[in-house]
Amino acid sequence: MPQEPRLRPPLYWQSQLLLLIVVPLACMWIFFQTIDAWERRDPILIQAAGICLVFGLIVWLTRAGTTPAVFTGTLITGCLYLRTPGWHTALWPLIAMLALTLSATRFGGSRKQDLGLAESHSGRSASQVAANLGIAALACIPAHSLLIAVAGISAVLAEATADTLSSELGQVLGGQPRLLTTFRPVPPGTDGGITLAGTASGCIGAAIIAALSAATFHTGLPFATIIFFCGVLGLFADSLLGATLERQGILNNDAVNFLSTCISASSAEWLTRHIF
Repeated sequence: MPQEPRLRPPLYWQSQLLLLIVVPLACMWIFFQTIDAWERRDPILIQAAGICLVFGLIVWLTRAGTTPAVFTGTLITGCLYLRTPGWHTALWPLIAMLALTLSATRFGGSRKQDLGLAESHSGRSASQVAANLGIAALACIPAHSLLIAVAGISAVLAEATADTLSSELGQVLGGQPRLLTTFRPVPPGTDGGITLAGTASGCIGAAIIAALSAATFHTGLPFATIIFFCGVLGLFADSLLGATLERQGILNNDAVNFLSTCISASSAEWLTRHIF
């Protein structure tokens, strides 16, 4: 019998739109940075190529993402390193984010299978990578100060960590999920549903990324506080958008994640610009 065609999920175009925004802009910025570094014979090109190769290989070997996701993640990694090269680089909090989120995703796998909430065995898709980390790449592009760029990048990583830990660990650690807008009980996995354990896990994840970012760039406690606050702000923005626009069928999950990281990054950049 002929196989039935695979149906694309609702609002699939939003996920594709995110890729069309993030990937070309990241490619163009890397291209111009490459030309500039080549003219100056800067060894940063070899460093960036080697780091991106290693990152992509690790993601592929751990099956944390599909092949297009590996390509998208490699582009974002290249943007982060070219904007923050050397030992004081945004790749350290990125590594921490990947380690925390991968561990949380695989924690309690049998319970997630029972609930029907387990992630695909092929890992995250390219649109999921763009939705969670695309704003971090775009934060590298504007010609503002390095500190402002670092604030935007760090806030994105804090929010992405908080969001993944809150959802993945909240499903396993138990507790009745409640809709953020009404606090009424909802089934696990419901858009906009939160638990106390999940929220606490997300806040801890955001704190880890904020502390590591501050330590990496020697920016101190005020900067770490901004990153933590904006990461948690994005976490609740994600739940609010999920409980409203996503449940109404206006946005899909990728669009919600993208907007939430955008809120985190823009608020962190604004606060950094006015406080430092």
